[in-house]
Amino acid sequence: MVAAGDAGTPGIADKLGIETDQVVQEIGWDEDVDDDLRAAVEERIGADLLDEDADEVIDVVLLWWREDDGDLTDALVDALTPLDDNGVIWVLTPKTGREGHVEASDIAEASSTAGLAQTSSVSVAPDWSGTRLVSPKSAKVRR
Repeated sequence: MVAAGDAGTPGIADKLGIETDQVVQEIGWDEDVDDDLRAAVEERIGADLLDEDADEVIDVVLLWWREDDGDLTDALVDALTPLDDNGVIWVLTPKTGREGHVEASDIAEASSTAGLAQTSSVSVAPDWSGTRLVSPKSAKVRR
């Protein structure tokens, strides 16, 4: 069932694996973000997205990231601090050919350095792609 607020982006909350009542934090908001994506996520969770200053335990981080935003590794390490052990970080970047595009190799390098594993990439909006990052399960088992 697609909620009314998902009309512009059918199933986007499903694509991102967002579930009802999850705590979702948004980092890197700017005028260029996709408002339909934001609205679909807020409708799914039944709450507003938390901003960068939130101090709750986070289930999902939406990290809007552009080429000139700084050091992605640092941003990922910062995003990990409040993230639940089973949490997910979605790095949302402009698609190829769009201003601010980030190369997939840059995301892979930054996520590896931050101790994260890349699991999938999806188109999340007309101008944005999403890369799903998680803490590797093997890292939690080892000491």
